[in-house]
Amino acid sequence: MPEKIKLLYLCTGNSCRSQMAEGWTHALKGDEIEVYSAGLETHGLNPHAVNVMAEVGIDISGQKSQHLDEFMDLDLDYVVTVCDHAHETCPLFPGKATVVHHSFDDPPKLSPPAASEEVKLDGFRRVRDEIKAFVETLPAALNPVSASFAMPDCSGCSGCA
Repeated sequence: MPEKIKLLYLCTGNSCRSQMAEGWTHALKGDEIEVYSAGLETHGLNPHAVNVMAEVGIDISGQKSQHLDEFMDLDLDYVVTVCDHAHETCPLFPGKATVVHHSFDDPPKLSPPAASEEVKLDGFRRVRDEIKAFVETLPAALNPVSASFAMPDCSGCSGCA
């Protein structure tokens, strides 16, 4: 059996997006990917993220908000930044880690502060589902060239025109 890919999801506070991505990756790709999540800061696990993941049968309540520094000595294959701030301030990683950026909206910012709980949860649900769709494309999506460019079938070709 091949060695698992070591992947770290990185966002600003490791409270929502990276936590949901870690949960989805454990659930959908755990046989291929050893997954972690961290933040540039630690904001604690967002209870709305826990709730919307539980709605789809994934328990992330045991995960904790961790700081990026906890993973600097880990021999990572990939770091996936899931927000623009983390991407713009992403530090250099020792070793062979490749940084891949795939931004998702920040769920708490998708609804006004006075919104009902249900409206707030709708933003979390939308981002949860977008993250699931991304995780389903792993590990192919980790290689930006192969994920965005399909080679043409040249088997019957006499040369490019």
